[in-house]
Amino acid sequence: MNHRPQVFGRDFTRVHLLGAGGMGLAPLGLYLTQLGFQVSGEDDGWNPAVRELLERAGVTLTPPGRLPEDTELVVHSSAVGPGHLSRRCATALGLPQVRRGEMLAEVLKGKKLVAVVGSHGKTTTTAMLITALQRSGFSCSWILGGLFCDDALPPARAESGEWVVAEVDESDGTIERFTPEVTLAVNLDWDHADHYAKLADLEATFHALLARTRGAVFISDACQLSARITVHGTGAAPVFTFGRTGDYQYRIMEDFAGGQTVALGGKFSLKAATVRAAGEFNAANAAAALAVAQHLGAKIDAQSLAGYAGVRRRQTLLHASTIKVYEDYAHHPTEIRALLNSLRRQAGPPFAGGPGTAQAPALRQTSGRLIVVFQPHRFTRTAQFKAEFAAALGAADSLFLMDVYAASEAPVAGGTTADIYAELKKLGAAPHVTYLPGNDAGLLAALRTALQPGDTLAFVGAGDIEQTAHHFVAQRKAAEKREAAWQEFITAARMRLTSDTKLLEGELLGPKTTMRVGGPARVYAEPASAEDLRQLLLEANRRGLPVLLLGRGSNLIIPDEGVDGLVITLVHENWQKFEVQADGRVWAGAGLRLKNLCGLATKAGLTGFEFLEGIPGSVGGALRMNAGAMGGWMFDVVTEVHLMTLQGEVRVLPKAAMHVDYRHCAELQDTIALGAWLQPAASAAATDIRRQMDVYQKKRQESQPREPSAGCIFKNPPGTSAGRLIDELGLKGERVGDAEVSPVHANFIINRGHATSADIIGLVRKIRARVKSARGIDLEPEVLLYGQEWRDVL
Repeated sequence: MNHRPQVFGRDFTRVHLLGAGGMGLAPLGLYLTQLGFQVSGEDDGWNPAVRELLERAGVTLTPPGRLPEDTELVVHSSAVGPGHLSRRCATALGLPQVRRGEMLAEVLKGKKLVAVVGSHGKTTTTAMLITALQRSGFSCSWILGGLFCDDALPPARAESGEWVVAEVDESDGTIERFTPEVTLAVNLDWDHADHYAKLADLEATFHALLARTRGAVFISDACQLSARITVHGTGAAPVFTFGRTGDYQYRIMEDFAGGQTVALGGKFSLKAATVRAAGEFNAANAAAALAVAQHLGAKIDAQSLAGYAGVRRRQTLLHASTIKVYEDYAHHPTEIRALLNSLRRQAGPPFAGGPGTAQAPALRQTSGRLIVVFQPHRFTRTAQFKAEFAAALGAADSLFLMDVYAASEAPVAGGTTADIYAELKKLGAAPHVTYLPGNDAGLLAALRTALQPGDTLAFVGAGDIEQTAHHFVAQRKAAEKREAAWQEFITAARMRLTSDTKLLEGELLGPKTTMRVGGPARVYAEPASAEDLRQLLLEANRRGLPVLLLGRGSNLIIPDEGVDGLVITLVHENWQKFEVQADGRVWAGAGLRLKNLCGLATKAGLTGFEFLEGIPGSVGGALRMNAGAMGGWMFDVVTEVHLMTLQGEVRVLPKAAMHVDYRHCAELQDTIALGAWLQPAASAAATDIRRQMDVYQKKRQESQPREPSAGCIFKNPPGTSAGRLIDELGLKGERVGDAEVSPVHANFIINRGHATSADIIGLVRKIRARVKSARGIDLEPEVLLYGQEWRDVL
């Protein structure tokens, strides 16, 4: 049973944590709760796993800026400044406010503290030490600065015994408050320039800590700074070294999937140990942890770290399929160098032309690359180490740079990602570095495009890049699941379709449209019959795959990246039937071109269809959009429509049962028209019908452009026409790339030869903005953005 200790000479009960979602305060909150404190906490950005952990432990979580009324003591992260709303409230109420390190030091008074300190690897080493002690049955409390990768061990535990293992941070100077029994300094490196202006300041702090240590000091034999500090004396505590040549020696004997076997020597009682963590730096961390565990009297054995669960964001494997995706907390050049060296051993030798070289892109290999996404942490650290960051990141074959994560800092000169990029340019690395300031979405899109099977991808940094990594992996898994579904669909569909039906992967759609822009369809099909169409729909529906219909390709824009869907087009001759019945009605198949419909009707002496002659579409598309021209509308001549649902069910709907309005038929938005019964207006001589069509054709040629277009781009707003509005604002001839507002008709965008979908969308945005600014009218696109929604791009 733990008894709540006094802290700062007072008997506080209710403690509120500011920044409770961070890895400094979250484990401390758990520890305080177990000691008997009533803990509440807030954070501006919760990690769901941390939030759940605290709530499960009984910590009361409050909205940011709402200090509980019964708070007696406020403990805050050093990143939470005095201007924070809850800190201002605490100041107004006269409540004591202390930093995380100050509170940790207070609750550990009277305990035998094993302090794990240093610049790189202390969280991993602390976690390994906890693991080894727990496996041996050694009774101790602990406070880790992170989360284990599984739930077997919590990040903090308060036991009644005298020993406690804690990760102690030097970043804000609160390390001066600790008096350890044992100090394990994993390594020392100059960092936190906001607090330690000179390397000598950092040296003095650690020299004082080692001098206060009562029982034993452990340092790395590879750390020159540690050696320099201890050579001047550290007080009464003996100093032990660990490393390749230290008092406690190790060497890597064998690597295996997810770990390594390490040979031990010197003062170790063991000959070897299995470590469930890869890399040289993890071998050193393991040797340090096992050395301290043995010193404490724990019964270590060869399996002490075989079950080590790992710590989240420490070379954590997030996903493995055709590529491997890791995340890591590394935020100092030394840590990044060690991480990438470890990942490089797994990914293979560096490729020619990576960031660390200036070799030509043509020399680069095409698989097994090491791809890094790096988010610098703090402007001060970036300014201090920009050249070192650039050098360390040279181990990557391809590098994607995110903007600096401020961590409450204000920008400083020379401390931006652009400064690291400038250093990389000096190294000749720019061709293999992607940096899009302020555009993380674009950066990740470029990353997705660049990835190849066999790549190793690492998200690196101490900021919120963790969320970016998890979001990326979730999207990747969804994409891989979708791809598996496509492969199943193709296999199943080919077994059920007749030989007359065409089924293709990656078919380009742009050439099949009147605008001549756009990328491929994931799967493209030309069913030869209604039964084949039904089979396609059934197989797609079983797997939740999207289905899109493509007519003659007018009135739509295909995105440059194409469409991740099953694109069905009814161009087989079986869909182009024109049959006149004895009662005068005409059956028109959905694939029949409107121009052919008019020609066949003319030959049959049937009037009423002339207005359709110049519309570049098919019957199915005209039904779906209620196509119109010259004062006539498609549904003026329709009596009945035959359609198929996406579940493969055929339905017959009379015109009276359908909901039709301007450029829209509700029943055909999520179904496929198979054909329609049409009612001619009358009978007439073919020459008379042809004469009327010639009149319409001449009018159309005089008022509409002949270059590739998708037809009218915008719907006419009430009381005016979109073309008139655009023309009055002088936008004829306006261009984005090779997309141009037609000089003939301002509501047409034409392709001058090499336009892209992006050009057209950009021009649509420009037109809408000008019309909105000048006339206060929101123009609504009439053409479809195929497979997407306009609202997502405008």
